Amino acid sequence: MRVERLSRDKIRFFLSLDDLMERGIEKEDMWRDIPKVHELFNDMMDQAYQELGFEIAGPVAVEVFALPAQGMVVVVTRGRTPSPSDLDDLDGDDMYELEVTLEESDQVIFQFADFEHLVQTAHTLQRIMGDGGKVFAYQGQYYLVLDTDMETETLKQAIAILTEFAEPSTITEHVLAEYGKTIWESQAVGEIVRYFS
Repeated sequence: MRVERLSRDKIRFFLSLDDLMERGIEKEDMWRDIPKVHELFNDMMDQAYQELGFEIAGPVAVEVFALPAQGMVVVVTRGRTPSPSDLDDLDGDDMYELEVTLEESDQVIFQFADFEHLVQTAHTLQRIMGDGGKVFAYQGQYYLVLDTDMETETLKQAIAILTEFAEPSTITEHVLAEYGKTIWESQAVGEIVRYFS
């Protein structure tokens, strides 16, 4: 489980399938109100506090993005900070209120901080999955968007390669197309290999 700060009141976790399996949690369980999901959330908040000093009390928005064949990204946003009198009314089990939304995508989107990493990844990916994909530039990062309509084993191999060079992203293709710059609209992996061999 990895955690990173996105802003003062927002953090993001990446949970691998192994993280979920260790706790006996299926992807579908994430939106259910069951003890093991509460326990996972408490572990996540403990890690966020220890690594980032991120404390929560009061309302919290939780967005869960299921990533095909690799786990999920959980974005936690703090609401208003409760006053001391609000805290007096809470017992230990009610330190925060959760508002959970779940989204599942038929794409995997990875962000690269360095164009050279994208080029290296494309050369390896082409041998496994051919020439597909789209590439966008947005806020100083490069984004590779792949549709997941490929064999499960091929998808798993592609994701394993991608995680070596890039981070999974929760930004949607719509946001990238609207606010970013489209570099390759199709066959991106093949085009990168052709231009940067």
